[in-house]
Amino acid sequence: MTALRFPDVPRGRLPRRFPVRHALCAVPLVLVAVAAVRHRSVLAEGFGQLRTASWPWLLAAAAATCLTWVAAACTRQGAVVQPLPKKRLLVTQFAAGAANHLLPTGLGASAVNLRFMTVCGVPPARSSAALALYLLAESVGRLGLLAALLVAFPDALRPGTLQPAGTSAEPPLLSGGSALVPAVAGALVLIAAALAFVGRLRRAVCAFLRDALGEARSVHTRPARALALWGGSLAFPACQAAGLAAVGRALDLPVPPAHMALAYLAATVAVALVPTPGGIGSVEAALIVALVAAGGPAAVATAVVLAYRVITVWLPLVPGAVTLGALVRLKVI
Repeated sequence: MTALRFPDVPRGRLPRRFPVRHALCAVPLVLVAVAAVRHRSVLAEGFGQLRTASWPWLLAAAAATCLTWVAAACTRQGAVVQPLPKKRLLVTQFAAGAANHLLPTGLGASAVNLRFMTVCGVPPARSSAALALYLLAESVGRLGLLAALLVAFPDALRPGTLQPAGTSAEPPLLSGGSALVPAVAGALVLIAAALAFVGRLRRAVCAFLRDALGEARSVHTRPARALALWGGSLAFPACQAAGLAAVGRALDLPVPPAHMALAYLAATVAVALVPTPGGIGSVEAALIVALVAAGGPAAVATAVVLAYRVITVWLPLVPGAVTLGALVRLKVI
């Protein structure tokens, strides 16, 4: 009888049955479970609002949400000269959305896309430059849409409706300006001092700026890339705002759709610097305040925001986390 032979295993060591990559695949699902438990009351109320809403408008909101991933893929491709695999790029944006809701705002999607570009053969310096160009274009697109809507509908937001009678009319930001201005000035002085006296940091920043400017020039010499970059950066916040407007119509919020879009853009710009995972908590509060300022009743505005966040955040979160784990296992990212 032929003797069975087993691979030699070094003494004192066991074979690796659970590679690190397999363990990382489960991390997104664990984070989703933790987030769902922490926000279970919001989830229950949000799903309750969906039961009473008009389904055609909810489907329109879901379609607008899906289009945001297409817009993000277009903008990502427009930010880099090297062509990226289209299908994998689109799937990566879906997975990056889940990562963005599980980590502080912007970090999850940025990390996923930076890794994706590196795997696709884009050099690290150009990947970082493309990421910076994407963030710049997305910010310019969001602020540009907000400015255009403010010009078109200057009376859409009425902050005075949020202010109790007898209180000061001075905005909180201005009332605390005496403390805010020195803090901002001090931070700018510290940054300038660091760049002036730390040579290695200064050289690294200068090299990054050269790479970023070079990548931006290369992108804008190609009309297709420039169109994808700026078209996608405008379409992304427009689709998000359209989704909120559709949910508002589904729940009969008495606010014009254009005013709801303006409220959405104003709220997201206001909370852009709040380091919470996916803006969970801060975005809801800002959206409710903005919709009330646009003329909506507080109770209906709260229902609209909860239903909107369920459609755009919580429903895609589990499949997005599964997709993220699959991309990690398949070494796409």
